[in-house]
Amino acid sequence: MSSAAYLPFLYQIILAAGIAAAVIGASHLLGQRAKKNKIKDTAYECGVAGGGLVHARFSVKFFVTALLFILLDIEVIFLIPATFVYREFLANHIPILLPLLFFLGLLVLGLVYEVRKGALDWER
Repeated sequence: MSSAAYLPFLYQIILAAGIAAAVIGASHLLGQRAKKNKIKDTAYECGVAGGGLVHARFSVKFFVTALLFILLDIEVIFLIPATFVYREFLANHIPILLPLLFFLGLLVLGLVYEVRKGALDWER
């Protein structure tokens, strides 16, 4: 393969780097510089001094639910390749349906376990 085949890839990298540099440069040149009012320079300002903790504390339930969501995403990512090779497996007479159903069954068992343990119950 010649090096000319890689030129579109190189052009894309140069274009992406140029756009990123332009956005950062415009932000630096046109961004707010005045630090006269400390309250107004905070994030999500409304002109009123913020009260309470700077970093609000989240319940452990929030983190458990977030972790369960990430696990679900990872499990779905494992299913995507199976959908792409399903026809190829059928054409080569390789049974793929039972392993996929087994994997989905494990996912359902995990969900049932989470529900029974109350991991998705916000009221507790």
